[in-house]
Amino acid sequence: MPMTPPPTQTQTPPAPFTADDYRARMDRAARAAADAGLAGVLVAPGPDLVHLTGYAPPTTERLTLLVLVAGREPVLVVPALEAPDAEKAAGAPGIALRDWADGKDPYAVTAGLLDPAGRFAVSDNTWALHLLGLGTALPGTAYTALTDALPMLRAVKDARELERLAAAGAAADAAYEKILEVRFAGRRETEVAADLAGLLRDFGHSQVDFTIVGSGPNGANPHHEAGDRTIEPGDTVVLDFGGLKDGYGSDTSRTVHVGEPTPAEQHVHDVVREAQQAGYEAVRPGAACQDVDRAAREIIEAAGYGDLFIHRTGHGIGVTTHEPPYMIEGEEQPLVPGMCFSVEPGIYLPGRFGVRIEDIVAVTEDGGRRLNNTDRAMAIVA
Repeated sequence: MPMTPPPTQTQTPPAPFTADDYRARMDRAARAAADAGLAGVLVAPGPDLVHLTGYAPPTTERLTLLVLVAGREPVLVVPALEAPDAEKAAGAPGIALRDWADGKDPYAVTAGLLDPAGRFAVSDNTWALHLLGLGTALPGTAYTALTDALPMLRAVKDARELERLAAAGAAADAAYEKILEVRFAGRRETEVAADLAGLLRDFGHSQVDFTIVGSGPNGANPHHEAGDRTIEPGDTVVLDFGGLKDGYGSDTSRTVHVGEPTPAEQHVHDVVREAQQAGYEAVRPGAACQDVDRAAREIIEAAGYGDLFIHRTGHGIGVTTHEPPYMIEGEEQPLVPGMCFSVEPGIYLPGRFGVRIEDIVAVTEDGGRRLNNTDRAMAIVA
């Protein structure tokens, strides 16, 4: 069954973030660190640096580090050969650049910007090489992971971020609608996964992070990577896919069936669908993250499948497809308007099949708003 080409995309690109947007983000991060009793925030290349400055340099052995301290101008320590690119970043007008040349000690340059007895939050993907270099230059300092110290730093999105997340979700929905036209039976999982990746790009994604296609018994592994298994008539197939569009993430899951499902397969799908709805309905300002997990898990446990729901109910999404907050038992962080996260319960029967249904949900002033809106019923594919 050939796949009908997607329509020509004529979407207007979102307005770029401004220097003022980045100033506000950096100021908020510095103040949050001070409120947490920290001397500041140190950010290496990666998603946190992109979010705070709009700058996405390569990650190398040369030190690049953003230093944020409350009440002081942000400083970006950068290799001299990369300074011209750093100056072009959207957030550069609100940052003082401090470059260093090869042959010089970048940790000595950075040490002069830091409290020699301070405790700093450090972005999670900072290389050990650089953290050890700072520790040697300033043996009185201490460091903690940014996610542990300030887990909500990127969690609450502004209106323009929500717009991008909604557009990414709509693009993923469009990819799902088109994949239903594809023949599944007789093709390898990898072939369907390649179709999904192509569709995400056709609908505007610049980066595809994952295309899980778990057919039959492979669907019982929540993070199964598409393999060479040939999809057969009668298979239940878990589809979980997403990536980045205009710098913000998509992530959705639907479970389809090759031909008509058995009553047992349909029953499991119905339970997961009810659990996903319960998790969505639990979303409201002031509720704890764990309340979303509890609502979904209660349905699955009542149906007798509690031991087969083997992962958290959800994760945050933004400039990466997985980030805080997490919808999991023990997470008491209250939900706040602007938070975005997945609601994705599942049931996994080893050796048989799995079912997962996932939407990204944004917290609103009075509840939640789904950013994925395709049919949650079990679609029948050929």
